[in-house]
Amino acid sequence: MLEIIFQDQYMVVINKPHGLLVHRSSIAADAEEFALQMVRDQIGKTVYPVHRLDRKTSGILVFALNSRMAARLKTIFENPETQKTYIAIVRGYFPDAIEVDYALTNDRGKTQDAITHFKTIRRNELPVPFGQFDTSRYSLIEAYPKTGRMHQIRKHLNHLRHPIIGDRPHGCNKQNRLFKERWNMTTMLLHAHQLEFEHPLTTEKLVLKAEPFEEFKRMLHTLELE
Repeated sequence: MLEIIFQDQYMVVINKPHGLLVHRSSIAADAEEFALQMVRDQIGKTVYPVHRLDRKTSGILVFALNSRMAARLKTIFENPETQKTYIAIVRGYFPDAIEVDYALTNDRGKTQDAITHFKTIRRNELPVPFGQFDTSRYSLIEAYPKTGRMHQIRKHLNHLRHPIIGDRPHGCNKQNRLFKERWNMTTMLLHAHQLEFEHPLTTEKLVLKAEPFEEFKRMLHTLELE
């Protein structure tokens, strides 16, 4: 059963688990369960995806309950006043705040502008040897994407040399191996935590939050980033 964060007669919002695809995809032929079908079966209504989350990303996912509302919500989500907040655990001591304006090339070879704001919530250094260092440093950060490019946050953090723990292929394989061997952790630590937008019909400002899943919470505790 999926966690429903918000539902009215126009939309339903869930907290998507890590590893669940939004809908069928030719690049993930191994998948047998999809958020779209699971939500449809759970509420007994046809649902229409408004935006996407990577398979490895957990958190807030919005579905409309009719095609007209899906179109209106997509327009709202492109509005700069709509704010999406992600949290992530990354390698190293991240800057207090930084804006990345770095164009990205999609899977069709098209280069697009991409902008993300980042802010550090907490940093910590652990007595865990890594490479030539006697310790390991990690940061809990917030990310605010201002454009919606594929793997934007993941690619921008890799560009900054602060990759997300558990990310493949945009992360650090050596760090990922450390987490697997030391803590039996293979999840990508990126979570769509909060969404603020104006309801397309009532004009009410909605502030929706999705709690991180247990594996994310476990690593927050393990890395002393709570």
